[in-house]
Amino acid sequence: MPNRVVVTGFGSITPVGLTAKETWENIISGVSGIDNISGFDCTNFNVKVAGEVKNFDPLLYMDPNTAKYSDRFTQFAISASLQAIDSAKLTIDDSNKFDIGILIGSGIGGISSLERQVLVLNSRGPNKVSPYIVPMMIADNASGRTSIKSGIQGMNISLVSSCSTGTDSIGIAYTLLKYGEYKAFVVGGSDASVTPIGVAGFSQAGALSRNVNPAIASRPFDANRDGFVIGEGSTILILETLDHAIDRKANIIAEIIGYGCTSDAFHITQPSDNGEAGAKAITRALNGINIDELDYINAHGTSTPLNDLSETRVIKKVFGEKAYKIPLSSIKSMTGHMLGAAGALEAMVCCKVVNENIIPPTINYETPDPDCDLDYVPNKSRTGRFRTVISNSFGFGGHNSVIAIRKYEEN
Repeated sequence: MPNRVVVTGFGSITPVGLTAKETWENIISGVSGIDNISGFDCTNFNVKVAGEVKNFDPLLYMDPNTAKYSDRFTQFAISASLQAIDSAKLTIDDSNKFDIGILIGSGIGGISSLERQVLVLNSRGPNKVSPYIVPMMIADNASGRTSIKSGIQGMNISLVSSCSTGTDSIGIAYTLLKYGEYKAFVVGGSDASVTPIGVAGFSQAGALSRNVNPAIASRPFDANRDGFVIGEGSTILILETLDHAIDRKANIIAEIIGYGCTSDAFHITQPSDNGEAGAKAITRALNGINIDELDYINAHGTSTPLNDLSETRVIKKVFGEKAYKIPLSSIKSMTGHMLGAAGALEAMVCCKVVNENIIPPTINYETPDPDCDLDYVPNKSRTGRFRTVISNSFGFGGHNSVIAIRKYEEN
């Protein structure tokens, strides 16, 4: 008999909050964390705004030596992981240290560390490059450092699947818990790519908004959208088998009930025109679930012309006329696109939705697009009864990843 898999804790470091609680409260209130870029001089850049994490102090979570030799994305991941472990009241000791896994993905990894050391290489020569650069830049440093800090000695791996990374990390951990021998997972994503090369690269690819007004730069599904706003941060969830959570009398927040992932096999950055693979990811996540029970969709909703149109078409392809009756919203209107961390944050939001019966808005929605004509929950959060929800993530490389989440009920 497969295990049921539940969520028992969160941790979050985002442009709208330094904890899961603060992040959720600001998202529900429609507070934007997008502002003018402050981390570097962007005078000569076409892009001027980002969703930066403000006032973050890694020394609240780690010693100075660990902080010094960890990239910013790793600092975020360690901090969010420790928050999540504390939130779930999960004790790690000799009795269970091999029964808990860590799966923390990153779309980009330690790009800021790499960027700095390339400058050192070019200006001072190879013998001045930091001996710590390799562990600082590789994506698995987040999961490795979290393992060292927490004492968890089970599976310790990282995952990269572009913008789907956070969702895929949760989906794979869910599958391992459902059918395997693990009892719990520390799982999520982290990225910190608001750097000169990160912004320049995405900008040159034509992906980022060039709107200089941070208040309205990210506007998913709006007719005047012109690209996504790059964000940064981390969100980590604690997943457990239901039996393990019950045995330790954990507070159960929500239940993961499905996961689907596919590939467009079409283009390295653009979504497929026909939406077939995206639709298949949704139907796989909803396998065995009556689609009439679906109450909310947390959209990938990046605010790019192609993505928002494609996602709208995919949802119509799956749900037909019912698509017009399902509310969906994009929190990227407030956080920007946190890349490999986005799906993890959106999964956390979905857990809160079913737990508290309120859905976040899509802010900055002012001018309807006739081709994007669904219910995007414009500008104000909405209360109601939300029992079964899904979260979509679609990424560069043709990734389509979806998880289904339900309000936890004993039977």
